[in-house]
This record gives sequence, structure tokens and C-alpha cells, in this order.
Amino acid sequence: MTGNLPLLLVPGVLCDASLWTHQLNHLSDVADLEIVETTRDNSIAAIVDRALETAPPRFALAGLSMGGYVALEFWRRAPERITRLALLDTSARADSDAAKARRKDFIEQAERGRFKGVTPRLMPTFVHPDRAAEPALVKSISMMAEAVGREAFIRQQHAVMARVDGRPDLPGIDVPTIVICGREDAATPLFLSEEIAKGVPGARLCVIEECGHMSPMERPHAVTALMRDWLLR
Repeated sequence: MTGNLPLLLVPGVLCDASLWTHQLNHLSDVADLEIVETTRDNSIAAIVDRALETAPPRFALAGLSMGGYVALEFWRRAPERITRLALLDTSARADSDAAKARRKDFIEQAERGRFKGVTPRLMPTFVHPDRAAEPALVKSISMMAEAVGREAFIRQQHAVMARVDGRPDLPGIDVPTIVICGREDAATPLFLSEEIAKGVPGARLCVIEECGHMSPMERPHAVTALMRDWLLR
């Protein structure tokens, strides 16, 4: 440890530390970074309970997509330990009935052995359409999803499907908060980030142009710059 501010980074579904590669490499001079484990538990609460056992007494927290749901659960359970909050390409809402039905279908397919990670058909949901055929980015996302694997994916779907509505908690968030979203995010559209930013007092909304859902990988320099500013303000 360097004495810098501890920063916990929370990946999304089918994501691991690779999601945060650029941030891990370029924010280490201002923060001590750790990755929250999100593949071993089948509920958001269990993910947070596991993380809190080993987390520093006080820490900044950043999460993308499912990682944002986890970050809001961190706030509900231990707000006194959180110094700053970054919510990337996420939502404060619970799953709709339609979303739950889609997740159940994903689970059933995976349980039948039809897990394929992030396929080319799904890639436009994860990244900006213009980048869905970019070889290096597509390969990185696909390899990350394969590394997370089928069993963890099923656990993550159960966790996300059962999450609570976090919107009532937003007005009580009283730490420096940044909300980041790709302009063309198809998985968690921009209006959901706008809703979070409006709900959290003093939150800063930052929209990244020509960017989809996987902002830390699609536009790593922009995300790192925004997070550096958030950490140092």
C-alpha cells in the first residue's frame, strides 16, 4: 500500500479485472486499486458482504453496470466507509418483468450448455455499433467473458435479477459522486444515468461521445481522465 486513497473497482456481468486494465495501469499513482470479486455469489448482498470482510476501513468505490448495483448496495450497508462514488453505465432501478424474463431465458440456455459468452450478435449491445467489429476490442471482451464462464454468469444473472430498487437511496448519498455513461449505451441507456445524477445531490454527469456500454474499455483514456479528476477533487 502506498498511502493513497483505496479505490475498489467493481466489474459488471461477464467482466473481470480486464475491464479496468487502463484504470489499473494509470490511476495507481493516486489510488490503491482493488477489484471486487463478483463471480462467486448469487446475490448482490452476498457480493458486498464478502467484499466488506477484506475491504479497507474507508475507500472510494466505482462500479460498471452490475458493478453499479453492487456499489449502491455497498452504500446501503456501509455508507460510513465510502468516501467517493463513481457509477458507470448503470441503473438505480430494479429489473423490470421483461428484463427478468430475458435473464431467465439466458439462465436456461446456459444451463442447457449453450453459454457462448458475448457473441458477435450481442456485441452491439456492449459497445458502440461502429466498434462492434473492431478486432482488438471484440477479442478482449470475448476473452473476458469466456474467462468468467458459464457458472459465474448464471450466478450473476440471479444476483442482478433479484436486486432492489435503489432510487429511494439516491438522495441520501452525500459523498462526491460521478455518473459516467456512453452516449450510445444500449444496455443501460443514458436516461438511466441522468436519473441517477438527478437523484444524488451534487452528482456530476459525464457523457462520453461515440461510446457504448463498456466505457472503461471502449474509451479508456476518457474514463481514466474523468476518474482521476473525481479522485483528486
